[in-house]
Formats: sequence, structure tokens, C-alpha cells
Amino acid sequence: RKGKARRSRGKALCEVPLSKQKRSRRMKANDRERNRMHHLNSALDALRSVLPTFPDDAKLTKIETLRFAHNYIWALTQSLRLA
Repeated sequence: RKGKARRSRGKALCEVPLSKQKRSRRMKANDRERNRMHHLNSALDALRSVLPTFPDDAKLTKIETLRFAHNYIWALTQSLRLA
């Protein structure tokens, strides 16, 4: 390629050792995943709080919460159609 300068993506390899780069990327990815799961769990807790359950029931699992919410919304929709 005549006349075109090479462009680098980020820091040059000699500036930061590759193992440190990988470790840093992995730590950032783990942090993003941890935050994503915290937000998901918070949303599921908020959903559980509006679903009608008995107080002595054990905490619903994630999939049980989603299935129950789906069925509850369906039942409410059906009752509105019949009213």
C-alpha cells in the first residue's frame, strides 16, 4: 500500500505486556457481567414483589418468576376479555 500510513488499534504491544492487557480485559468483562446480573436480579425482585404469592412461599426462581408473570398477565387479559 503505497502512500498510506498504518493505523494501530489501541496501545502498541510493547507499551503494555499482553498478559496484563488480557487480564485487564477479562476483569472489565467480568465487571460488566456482574453489573448485568445485578440489574437482572433487581428487575426480577421487583417483578416478584408485584406478583400475587402467599407470604410463606419460598422465593421463586428466575424461570418460575418469568413463567408465573406470563401466566398471570395472560389470566388478567382473559378476565378483561370476559368482562
